[in-house]
Amino acid sequence: MRKMDEMEMQISLISIKWAWFYTVIFLFVWSIVNFINTRETSIPFILLISQNLIFLGLQTYLKWKLGKDEE
Repeated sequence: MRKMDEMEMQISLISIKWAWFYTVIFLFVWSIVNFINTRETSIPFILLISQNLIFLGLQTYLKWKLGKDEE
């Protein structure tokens, strides 16, 4: 397995971002439809919230860690 070059890495990151965005929209719509039908929160809603909390938490931590290493 060879290491990706910069162009392949950029293509991969863009693909990951679009796949993440699609998943967020899909889970959001599924959660809304499920809430309208049952009037209670469901697994898709919990997954949507926890996924975004982990994403934002890791992004904040890694920015802080990389900023600390640069000093």
